[in-house]
Amino acid sequence: MEKNKLAVAVAMTAVLGLGYAGCTSSAGSPDDGAASGGSGAGGKALGSGTGGAPPAASGGSGPPSPGTGGTAGRDGSGGRAGTGGSAAGSGGGAGSDPGASGGQIGTGGRVATGGSGGREGSGSASGGRPGSGGNPPGSGGRTGVGGAGGSAGTTGTAGGPGAAGAPGTAGANGAGDILAPAQGALLGLYYGAGTIAATNARIGRAPQIHLTYFAWSDAWENDARADLDAGRIPLVNWEPDGIDFADIASGKLDANIKARAQGAKGVGKKFFLDFAAEMNGDEAWSKNDAPLYVSAYRHIHDLFAAAGATNVVWVWAPNVTDTNGRNDMTLAYYPGDDYVDWTGVDGYNWGGGDWQTFEAVFKNIYPLLAAKKKPIMIGEMASAEQGGDKAAWIDAIIPSLKARYPQFKALIWFDVDKENDWRINSSTAALAAFGRLATDPYFNP
Repeated sequence: MEKNKLAVAVAMTAVLGLGYAGCTSSAGSPDDGAASGGSGAGGKALGSGTGGAPPAASGGSGPPSPGTGGTAGRDGSGGRAGTGGSAAGSGGGAGSDPGASGGQIGTGGRVATGGSGGREGSGSASGGRPGSGGNPPGSGGRTGVGGAGGSAGTTGTAGGPGAAGAPGTAGANGAGDILAPAQGALLGLYYGAGTIAATNARIGRAPQIHLTYFAWSDAWENDARADLDAGRIPLVNWEPDGIDFADIASGKLDANIKARAQGAKGVGKKFFLDFAAEMNGDEAWSKNDAPLYVSAYRHIHDLFAAAGATNVVWVWAPNVTDTNGRNDMTLAYYPGDDYVDWTGVDGYNWGGGDWQTFEAVFKNIYPLLAAKKKPIMIGEMASAEQGGDKAAWIDAIIPSLKARYPQFKALIWFDVDKENDWRINSSTAALAAFGRLATDPYFNP
């Protein structure tokens, strides 16, 4: 785009009854777990045997009749397995002899079988009680066998830690907020064909970004603040028309730069600043001297940083091609990762015999910008009517962004009748297509 944007913007706003941003009147009125076994309770014996009662011994001189030994008690049943621990049953009781001499030994109860072992538990069976009476006394029953211990549950294996993502490239604002949406893209306009209110009503929504143009000495802070108060993000396009970039780099023009830095800081909120866009093209701000441009850009940035204007989000936006129609020198103008938050590009479909699809306009420069791993802004764009179907051109934008250009995170339409009829409403079909684009969820992240 040639160097008369500012002048045309002034003329357009005069015709429309609008002030131009930065001049006396404003640019536009702002409107796993592990199993654990419990301890089981020992089971109870179902019964204890009672020794049979012998007949009383008769007196007389004869040898005593032996008393009948007590009847052994019934076997005690093994206890039921408790939950977790093993259960064991009590042995049967031995028979009792009520004291007859020479009585047979009362037999102790048989060994009670312990209950089945539960998890982690261990039980023990009680021995039978010794039989009473008899000579010698009856022996006690043998100790019952305890239940076997259960096996402990195995512990689950813990998951390994996730790998950390690679760090992104820091820009002028480091890791801070640089207004880039996590998904989709932001939409913006230069309001050159009507007021903000009228244009927004025409397209069915209020875009997030407002593009305005200012000359070198313009105080643009109030306009930026007004946009923010109205819920818009300012995109300040600062044009150093007629300024010698050697004077910027040397410090000769520091007074103006410092004033703008203080004003920017006073805005108090994040906003975009695009200084000397299209420097590689016909704008030729530094007379297409790339090293001089880089020196001047860095000097301005450093003065803003020294003033504490960290709310400025720096946009570097070359023309879609260099003056030779290629991109041989485009990145020679790049100030460096520490000086840029967003890369950008201005590009148009000029129509007629030079008709290009949206995808074709940006296909050569996109890989160069995407390699910087920063969000990319289309700082100016539009399509002519003549030479093709403008409505279809607009309808193809979102599919192209999704399929080919995911790093485009903001798109600004240059809505004005200038070199071509770039207006959104240059035709009924174009306006309808732009309305579909503007209200699509992709542009409402």
